[in-house]
Amino acid sequence: MNQIIREALTQRATDIHLEPVHDNLRIRYRVDGLLHEVPVPENIRQLQGSVLARVKVMAKLDIAEKRLPQDGRIHLRLDNQGIDVRVATIPSVEGESISLRLLGQQRFTLDRLGFTPAYRAKIDQLLAKPNGIVLVTGPTGSGKSTTLYTFLSALNSIHRRIVTIEDPVEHKLPGVVQIAVKPEINLTFAAGLRSILRGDPNVVMIGEIRDLETAEIAVRASLTGHLVFSTLHTNDSIGGITRLVEMGVEPFLVATSVRAFLAQRLVRSLCPQCRVPVEYSEEKLRARGFAEGLGQTFYGANPGGCHACRSTGYHGRLAIYEIALLTPAMQDLVASRASSNDLLRLARAEGFLSLREYGWLKVLAGHTTVEEVMRVTSEDHLD
Repeated sequence: MNQIIREALTQRATDIHLEPVHDNLRIRYRVDGLLHEVPVPENIRQLQGSVLARVKVMAKLDIAEKRLPQDGRIHLRLDNQGIDVRVATIPSVEGESISLRLLGQQRFTLDRLGFTPAYRAKIDQLLAKPNGIVLVTGPTGSGKSTTLYTFLSALNSIHRRIVTIEDPVEHKLPGVVQIAVKPEINLTFAAGLRSILRGDPNVVMIGEIRDLETAEIAVRASLTGHLVFSTLHTNDSIGGITRLVEMGVEPFLVATSVRAFLAQRLVRSLCPQCRVPVEYSEEKLRARGFAEGLGQTFYGANPGGCHACRSTGYHGRLAIYEIALLTPAMQDLVASRASSNDLLRLARAEGFLSLREYGWLKVLAGHTTVEEVMRVTSEDHLD
C-alpha cells in the first residue's frame, strides 16, 4: 500500500482509486485531472481483501463493515514528506471500492493561483473589504477549496480571528480555527455557523452553502460586519446570483451582502520542456468564440511528451476564472429580479470576461491549449 501511494506521488497524482472489477482489482491514478490505469501484479485479485483491509486499518475505519460507506484520514510520512490522505469507501456489487485523495503540504499563496494583473487587482480589492460575501462557484474538483484556503492564508494575521466550518477539513491552516461538520450529532453548516458568529470572528469560511438556512445566516453575518467566504455549485459566476435567489434568499439581501462571484475551472498546463508550435484555422477559432490575437504562434502538447512530463505533453494544472463583481449598477439589477441575460449584458459592459475568454488569454500566453479550454468551458450565449 505504501508503494502504491509512493508511486502515485511520483506521478503527481491527486487521487488513487482502488476498484474491484469482475476478475481483477483495478488501480487508477488521477494525474492532471485525467484518470490513468496503472499495471498491477497478476495475483492482485487474491490480495484484494488484504489491500483494502490495510487501507481501512491505516484510516482507522471499521474493517468488518463492508455494507456501508465510510470516511477517514491517513497521516503519512513518505520519503521525508508529510502527506494527508482522505479515504472514502463505497460498497459495490463487486466489492468495496476505495478512493484516496492525496493532500500534500501545500503553500497557499496568491501568486500560485496565476491571476492576470487585472484579476489580481480585483482580488486584492475584495480581500481588503471589511465585510461582505465572496462566493466561489464551480463543479467538484475545480480547485475551489484551494482558492478559498489561499484567500484565508492571505488574510491570516495575529490581528484577525478566522474561523471555518468545512466538510471535511482538507488542509490545516496554522492560526485558523477549523471545524468539521458532523451531521450525526447535528453539527451542520447552519448550526456551526450560529456558534461561530457568537465567537467574535473577523473572517468566516463556510465549506458550501447548500440550503436556505445556511445562506440566510451567511447573509446576516456579512451584514453585521463579517467577511464571509463560501462555495456554490453553479456553472458560472452570473448563475450564482440566480441560484441564491432560487434558493429563497431575497434579491435585495443578495444585492447588499454579496461582493463578488468567482467561477473557476482547471485546465492542464503545457509542459514547458517539450511544447510544440501548432496551427489553428482562424475560421474555426472565430466559430468557437476566439477572436483576438489570431496572428501569433500557438503551442500544443507534444504527442510523445518528454521525461519531465512523463510522456504526456502536460505538466500540472492551472485555473481559469471569471469574476462577476456586484457593482452599484449590478446591485440595482439584482434587487429588481433581472434575468441572467440582463445581468450578463451589464457585466460585459463593465468589463466582464467569461471563462472561455479568460482561458483564451492563457492560450495566447502559451500556458495551455485551445482543446483544454474547450473541454472545460461552454460557449457564451447571450440571447
